[in-house]
Amino acid sequence: MTGEAASQAWTSSSDLQQLIGAAAREAGALAMRWFRPGQQTAARSWTKGKSSPVTEADIEVDAFLRARLAAAGPECGWLSEETVDSPERLSCRRVFVVDPIDGTRAFIGGDARWCVSIALVEDGVPVAAVVHAPALDLTHEAIAHGRALLNGSPISASPAASLAGASIAGPRFMLDRLVAAGTGILPTAKIPSLAHRLCKVADASLDIALASQDAHDWDIAAAHLILERAGGKLADFEGVAPRYNRETTIHGNLLAAPAAGFDAVLAELGRVIGLPKVGGLPNTADLPNTVGAATERS
Repeated sequence: MTGEAASQAWTSSSDLQQLIGAAAREAGALAMRWFRPGQQTAARSWTKGKSSPVTEADIEVDAFLRARLAAAGPECGWLSEETVDSPERLSCRRVFVVDPIDGTRAFIGGDARWCVSIALVEDGVPVAAVVHAPALDLTHEAIAHGRALLNGSPISASPAASLAGASIAGPRFMLDRLVAAGTGILPTAKIPSLAHRLCKVADASLDIALASQDAHDWDIAAAHLILERAGGKLADFEGVAPRYNRETTIHGNLLAAPAAGFDAVLAELGRVIGLPKVGGLPNTADLPNTVGAATERS
C-alpha cells in the first residue's frame, strides 16, 4: 500500500478515531483524580518558563497519552505541550499534537473549563481530533471528510455573518475595543481553555472566538478540525489558516467564525481594530523558531 493509500485508509476508517477518542476519555478520567471542583487541585503544581503553570497531573496524562497512542504505529511523530520539542517530528508525515490539560490554570483553580486535546496531523493538516472536557462531560470530535460531533451527535456552527449581535469570547483587550467601537457584539467571559473556546464556536454555543498571539499547535490543532467539519473556519488576521508541525509551533492572532460569514466578520474587525496587526502584536510569519526548545503558552 502506498503512503497516500495508507493515509486514505487511516482517515476513512473509524479505527484511528476510536483510538484517539478512547485515549482522550481515559486521560480525562486520569486527570479527574486530581481535579477538585471549586477548589485547588490535589496535584502538586509549579511554574515553567516565565509564568506558565504545570501540575503533576499534566505530566502524568502526557506520559499516559504518549504510551497509549503509540498503538497507532512508530511512524507517527509526537508534539506535546509537556514534552520538550524535538526536530525529529519534522521528518514525520503524521504527528500527534497533544495538550494533556488545556487550561491548566482553570484545572488548578477548580474551574471545569479545561480539556484533553488530541489531534493527528498529516502533512501539516489535522485529520482526526478529539477535545474532551471531562469535568463538563463534553466530547467534541471530528475526522477528515466526516461530521463534527458533540457527545456523538452532529453539530454545526451558527449562521452569524456579522459582529452585530454576535456572542464573542476572547482576550479582554480585543473585546473592549470592539465594544467601544459600537459593533453591537455580545461579549462573554474569556474561556480559559482555547481548545474549548474554539469548540464552542463549532457547536454554536458561541458565534465567534478570538485568540491573541502565542497559541501553540497543541492549543488549536484538534479544535481547528472540529470547527472546520462543523462549518466554521479558523484563520489568522490575514485570512490564512494555520498549518501544523512546522519548525515554529507558535501562531499569531486568530479568528474563529462560521465559514459563510468569515470574510465579512474579518473585514469588520479590520475596520474596527486595524488588521493584520492588533496592538502591535506580530503575525505568525514574524515569529521565531522554537524547535528544540521547551515552549510556553501565554
